[in-house]
Amino acid sequence: MANTNNYKKVVPEAKDALNRFKYEVASEVGVNLKDGYNGDISARDAGKIGGQMVRKMIKQAEDNMTK
Repeated sequence: MANTNNYKKVVPEAKDALNRFKYEVASEVGVNLKDGYNGDISARDAGKIGGQMVRKMIKQAEDNMTK
């Protein structure tokens, strides 16, 4: 099956920053990502990365709201 990503980025310019953020979070949770294709990691590890990214983004949004 071909990779068809129909999701549009709200801020396309943020793509590089989000990619760096993904690698930073992966390192924090102990998942080793390599440059390029990472489709061979487990769903559990991918979930750890995604979950931690969401937690950090929510915390940042909440912090910004209180300022």
